[in-house]
Amino acid sequence: MKSTEYVAELKNKSVDELNNELVEAKKELFNLRFQNATNQLNNTARINLVRKNIARIQTVITQKKNAL
Repeated sequence: MKSTEYVAELKNKSVDELNNELVEAKKELFNLRFQNATNQLNNTARINLVRKNIARIQTVITQKKNAL
């Protein structure tokens, strides 16, 4: 999925749904970092992708809070 499609999908969600997705993304990032530290991670680029997705989610949450 392209980042523009992902952001458009995020904008259609409520703040509660975004917060839930943020928690899931942070858990995934923790697991990826743990796998990387134990040399079990094959695709290290996934860490950067998840980090950027977390930033996108936080940006949309901030935009929605400021719009109120």
